[in-house]
Amino acid sequence: MLRVAVIGSGPSGVYTAQSLVEQQAVPDIEVYVLDRLPCPYGLVRYGVAPDHEKIKSLQGNLRTVLEHPRVHFLGNVEAGAPGVGLPELQEMFHAVVFCVGAATDRHLGIPGEGLPGSHSATDFVAWYSAHPDAATARFTLGARSAIVIGVGNVAVDVARILARGAAELATTDMPQGALGALADSRVEDVWMVGRRGPSQAKFTTKELRELGSLPGTEVLVRPEELALDPAYRDPGGLPAVGRRNVEVLRGWAERPVEKAAGAGPGRRIHLRFFLRPVEVAGDAATGVRAVRFERTAPDGRGGVTGTGEYEDIAGQLVLRSVGYRGTPQPGLPFDEARGTVPHLAGRVLRDGVPCPGVYVAGWIKRGPTGVIGTNRPCAKETTASLLEDAARLAGRDLVDDPVAALRRAGQTPVPWTGWLAIEAAEAEWGRRLGRGTVKLPDWERLLDAARTSG
Repeated sequence: MLRVAVIGSGPSGVYTAQSLVEQQAVPDIEVYVLDRLPCPYGLVRYGVAPDHEKIKSLQGNLRTVLEHPRVHFLGNVEAGAPGVGLPELQEMFHAVVFCVGAATDRHLGIPGEGLPGSHSATDFVAWYSAHPDAATARFTLGARSAIVIGVGNVAVDVARILARGAAELATTDMPQGALGALADSRVEDVWMVGRRGPSQAKFTTKELRELGSLPGTEVLVRPEELALDPAYRDPGGLPAVGRRNVEVLRGWAERPVEKAAGAGPGRRIHLRFFLRPVEVAGDAATGVRAVRFERTAPDGRGGVTGTGEYEDIAGQLVLRSVGYRGTPQPGLPFDEARGTVPHLAGRVLRDGVPCPGVYVAGWIKRGPTGVIGTNRPCAKETTASLLEDAARLAGRDLVDDPVAALRRAGQTPVPWTGWLAIEAAEAEWGRRLGRGTVKLPDWERLLDAARTSG
């Protein structure tokens, strides 16, 4: 028998577990999926926007894997904590696969970034997704103008949530506190700003088009900014996504600006390009007042260069969405420049030499790139390496019961039955509020619910 620990229950972790139990070469594999949170699914639960129900339905596929008889979910287990470091995990498991994602966001590195009212989009997403680490976060949304820096899918999600009516979000699993704050929101203008051109934006066309279908919301683009992009006039040489994005933006630029009939005052989403943030203006007492941007221009090599022209965009809320970054994992080597763990086909490398029985998959392996489905081939590559090493790994003696060993180390694992109890509690909470399922937003209530499973 080969006993494997997968650290992380997001898509990369679950796809790794699936690849291990579905292969035929090594039939007697037991997989323990460990997660710091008491809930599974990673960013599918805590990163996908609540109004993207089709993408969130992927949880059903992940659930099927976690209910496999040779897959054991153990939430509320913090790998790397005292007594649960890599040496201790290797006493419990023949192999350990780290699928921990990219836990932090990138910073702008500009003056004023830390002023009140300036936040990471990651924190905002965690708040409206009911991540228990964000239970004390507060976004009052009293700003009239919000500035989202970045033009990827997370930036689009944040802009859409700020512009969408609370009544539309009431049917989602958004926590009650966030829903109430959005109902009281005074935001009228949402600015989404990128330092490069529309052909280089990282959002997908489906996400982009959604902005144009929000009731009572106008999407405004500036034809003169789009025209700065060399590929704008003839996008035929772009990849398919870039070409479709340019076509959508061109359609918006050419249409007359009209509010939908009966929409009232409405909201506006401004898509701006070729603007690089250089300073967040404001003070510690009153918070953010504006963001100063430098106009950029294509440099002919796929990048941009500053022009020395500046523009201030007024705003009282700033959300940066300029990418994620991996963080060092206890006991593992780490490439600070890339924010990843060095590896060869998923085998962790220390000074160029494979660490026996230690592997990586997902963002901590390849960086924060790709969509959810990208994790599947990534996991299969790592699994193939692990299976090649299986005969050598299976020879080690292990502790008899890894769950008991985790408890002796001070952990209180939440098993699959505990997660099912959390699901039931969230459904009941939603019924009490007159809504569908509503997420429990804090650690105490999640763990209290898990304990009801016995």
